[in-house]
Amino acid sequence: MKFSTPTTHKIVVATITFGLFAFSAAQAQQVPVPPKMVPEMTEFWEPEPRVVTPGQGMAAPSDALVLFDGKSLDQWKAKSGGGAAAWQVKDGTFIVGKGDISTKREFGDFQLHIEWSAPNKVEGNSQGRGNSGIFLQDRYELQVLDSYNNRTYSNGQAGSIYKQHRPLVNAMRPPTEWNVYDIIYTAPRFKEDGSLFSPARVTVLHNGVLIQNNTEVKGPTEYIGLPEYKAHGKAPISLQDHGNPVAYRNIWIREL
Repeated sequence: MKFSTPTTHKIVVATITFGLFAFSAAQAQQVPVPPKMVPEMTEFWEPEPRVVTPGQGMAAPSDALVLFDGKSLDQWKAKSGGGAAAWQVKDGTFIVGKGDISTKREFGDFQLHIEWSAPNKVEGNSQGRGNSGIFLQDRYELQVLDSYNNRTYSNGQAGSIYKQHRPLVNAMRPPTEWNVYDIIYTAPRFKEDGSLFSPARVTVLHNGVLIQNNTEVKGPTEYIGLPEYKAHGKAPISLQDHGNPVAYRNIWIREL
């Protein structure tokens, strides 16, 4: 067996060391050096958000469609038959009359502001007291009901997605005062074969209090039975005649 001399050993070690150094240097040249981080790297100037002028108080912003201006129901029609909306307009409000009414326009995703008041004369109880409803896309009901000191089933009281989701809290004002709903609605999406891709979702503030938080709508409102989605496109906003003289005012909508 042949043994290496100390000199040979030093030469081998030096060769290996030089080779590793050369390999490391080559690798270092291939690895990109990250740029120096500066604030401008995460500042995006385009696209610039368009300007919308907010309304004073609860008035409509500049890009909203006013659905009721306190003077006429020109933006509405009778849901059945499509004739003129026959509800009474009085003193800047309108009162539930005979038959449901719907907007003439159809909508998809939207922000809706609507104010309503239960009848000043308190009559009935549970579902028979100050009952109406706001049907989003003519299918999905946000309940309107005098729920001030009026017990009923929780998923049927004011602010509920009727028969589906109770409100997080009861934020009702007394019948002599006006209630405000601010609604953010995302329409359902459907696949080409008509099956559901994503359900409708809704966020609701009642008198400034969050009562529905990005709530998933299970399907069209059903009084009896379980809801089931059927494909549809844009559709109107409808208001329900439930036989009680509920009043409405100051209604505007922003398409999203």
